[in-house]
Amino acid sequence: MLRLLDFVVDALIPQDCFLCGAPAAGRAICTACEAELPGAPAQACPCCAVPVASGGRCGECLQHPPAFDSTVALFAFAFPVDRMVHALKYRHRLGLADYFAAVALRRGLPPDIDMVLPMPLHPARLAERGFNQSVEIARPLARALGVGLELSALKRVRNIPTQSGLSREERQRNVRGAFDSATDLRGRRVLVLDDVMTTGATLGEAARILKRRGAERVDNLVIARTPPPG
Repeated sequence: MLRLLDFVVDALIPQDCFLCGAPAAGRAICTACEAELPGAPAQACPCCAVPVASGGRCGECLQHPPAFDSTVALFAFAFPVDRMVHALKYRHRLGLADYFAAVALRRGLPPDIDMVLPMPLHPARLAERGFNQSVEIARPLARALGVGLELSALKRVRNIPTQSGLSREERQRNVRGAFDSATDLRGRRVLVLDDVMTTGATLGEAARILKRRGAERVDNLVIARTPPPG
């Protein structure tokens, strides 16, 4: 019922800017606040979206190529984008999902995408939260792109503990075996959508399973990329 009410409010009542409260003509973020959001770095690794000093893949992706092929990050995971992501996930501010989808369309995405696949939640986590924030972003995005929204090709079969505070190696071990798929993806080009990318361990494991099922390419779209430590 709360989710339905959020949808109705977002659709019928013009919303003020989430960040400053100024009239925003029905948009989640006003033009002035949008101009101040922490964007993704101008020069980033095309594979994992981490900042780099010059063009080309970062050292980590060259030394240990991940299973996914590219990553597009819309923002850096810093204030106030972190508050926006949190509000969508835990306060059901669903207007932000449409905003993130619109930013993605303006930013530009990998060509020839066959499907948009939102990062799945474990059933227990989904029941606890009530909805999957990645699905809410992926829905308008897939509709605008004219491609399928795939909700069953990837299943999260392990409810892994939080990744917060773990090293890259620990995160990779933590997510091993977290996903499964029974869908034939031969020749398909999949765009996986997630909210925040830290080390890429979860996205890498998802891509590994999708390619095992025959996916030709797996590209990532993330709302925010956590800056590297230091």
